[in-house]
Amino acid sequence: MTSPADPATSALSPAVKGALTRYRVIAYVVGVMLLVLVFVAMPLKYLGDNPSAMNVVGPLHGFLYVVYLLGAFDLARRVRWSLPRLVLVALAGTIPFLSFYAERKVTHELTRS
Repeated sequence: MTSPADPATSALSPAVKGALTRYRVIAYVVGVMLLVLVFVAMPLKYLGDNPSAMNVVGPLHGFLYVVYLLGAFDLARRVRWSLPRLVLVALAGTIPFLSFYAERKVTHELTRS
């Protein structure tokens, strides 16, 4: 994470900085929840015949993914991404580990000087 005094982030407007921070946080949260869903809750449900974790993690991930979509849309609107770019970033929240990669790539592109 870059420091507030970093010249690369100081070139961004406060609105873009805020949207980027919100996007970064929700990208990590959605990424972790998706990993818990795929590697913990689903095996417990289908291999262990115990759907309780899936009943909690599934809807929670679904809700957080909607928040992720809103964060991605807000950032896309502020930095004027094309629709295909927004769709790719939005889809990154549906594939395990991809939201982490997308977050790093977006952050690097927006903060490089």
